Amino acid sequence: MRNERNDGVVTRQGNPWSPAGVDKLYKYLKMNFWEEFTEEKKAAIKRAIEVAEMQTSGEIRVHIEDHCKKNVFDRAVDIFARLKMHKTALRTGILFYTVVADRKFVVIGDAGINREVPEDFWNHIRERVLSFFKEDQITEGLMEGIRMAGEQLAACFPRQEGDVNELSNEISYGETE
Repeated sequence: MRNERNDGVVTRQGNPWSPAGVDKLYKYLKMNFWEEFTEEKKAAIKRAIEVAEMQTSGEIRVHIEDHCKKNVFDRAVDIFARLKMHKTALRTGILFYTVVADRKFVVIGDAGINREVPEDFWNHIRERVLSFFKEDQITEGLMEGIRMAGEQLAACFPRQEGDVNELSNEISYGETE
């Protein structure tokens, strides 16, 4: 609602964080992300996964959605299962789950990794990635997290002769069947 004061200054009344204001912000963030998420940025994320996996038998995936209607961690676990990430030979899958419009992020690893990494490992990656996200550098944040995960995977699960890529390095989006 516009309100013009006597001195000609236009002020705005109302709460920009009202549901309508938040919806507009989410729409902007969603639009802004998808407009800026170029083929080059997608390729850079895929390349970061490939580079990380060259040093390890671990497997890394990235999944991006606009909204998450349930607990973000529970949704990440669902996506992890739908992508069959728990089916790797050594249980070394890592999922970077990003919810763009809701500004949420989770990184989770399979049982094989969780037995080996330090207790605060996932929180450390999460905080580092979120530091990029706060600056609207989603691609860069994902690449940094992938690099960090790859280093830890290489230390715990170095690449073995005959290793094969068990999971796609492609980014997955939205609902996954």
